[in-house]
Amino acid sequence: MHRRHTITKIWKLRARTVVALVPTRRRLVTATVAAAISLAPPVWADAFMFSTGMPDGVLGALSQPASAAHLETETADDFILTDTTSIAQATITGLIPAGTPVTNISNVEVEIYHVFPKDSADPPSGHVPARTNSPGDVEIDSATRDASQGTLRFDSSLSNQTFSVLNSVIDGINQQPNGEGSVSGEVVQITITFTPPIVLPADHYFFRPQVQVADGDFLYLSAPRPIAPPGTAFMGDLQAWIRNADLTPDWLRIGTDVIGGTTPPTFNMSFSLTGETVAQTAPPTPTATPQPTATATQRPSNNDGGGCSVGGGPAGSSPSLWLLLAPAAVVWRMRRRRVTHSRPSRTPNELGIPHSGDAL
Repeated sequence: MHRRHTITKIWKLRARTVVALVPTRRRLVTATVAAAISLAPPVWADAFMFSTGMPDGVLGALSQPASAAHLETETADDFILTDTTSIAQATITGLIPAGTPVTNISNVEVEIYHVFPKDSADPPSGHVPARTNSPGDVEIDSATRDASQGTLRFDSSLSNQTFSVLNSVIDGINQQPNGEGSVSGEVVQITITFTPPIVLPADHYFFRPQVQVADGDFLYLSAPRPIAPPGTAFMGDLQAWIRNADLTPDWLRIGTDVIGGTTPPTFNMSFSLTGETVAQTAPPTPTATPQPTATATQRPSNNDGGGCSVGGGPAGSSPSLWLLLAPAAVVWRMRRRRVTHSRPSRTPNELGIPHSGDAL
């Protein structure tokens, strides 16, 4: 009777183990997915902002498409990216003729250039004094944005109705003409939104805007060099360069080559860029080397599963299931021994064995 009770309890225990296995395995899958998500490498992105600072009133350089009065002219200044960056917006500051409404600004185009000799014929033409540290011959096609093509939006605002620059470069884009003198007008700031943003890997670049103004010129304004607060100073800052359609694909340094002098000036141009670094996958967190997991040795067993061999089970059954049932088998064997040892000893008479003095 005790033995039957013990066996009944152990089979109940095994049944509960099997029933509990299904939700346990579901929880295990859920926990595994949650752990995988929590252990996935995090990503991050940092805000990016660059500025050369406010206009310093020293120079205005033409930067606009071809018009009835002028050849197409491009003025470019450099910036550096230390990470892959998505550039969402830019601002530029320029001078337009006094009394010109900002609505006369009809188009804006932005191009990005690598630093020479990338995207360039090398050796260069030899038509200019130097090409070292200039923009490349051609722009980065994928980074070009043009309002007329729907790849940027712009908003123009008047920031100063009366402003003058000490010198200008408009048509005299050749070696050392000393510039074209002082120019006055009104200052406009143009905020540009790139649609889509410009994504560039870490590198050194030149930023070249062109602004089309009906019945007027756009003179791109200079900023202090070296960069001063609130600008973003950086090592390797290069001076601004300029070219027109007659000079393409070469460029000239505005200060050193065009204005010249015993001690030539050098210029930055007034612009800013904002965006964010492209999200990068975090480096994996070091983890301990996994150690082998001990498992019970598979033993032959009855095909119907009636045996209690640890690690054994019916053909085709899951070893992990029998590993879960193994503790129940151990408990059953221990309880069986305990019942056997705790069973009261029976006398010979109770066992039906006659005493030596009894008749056979």
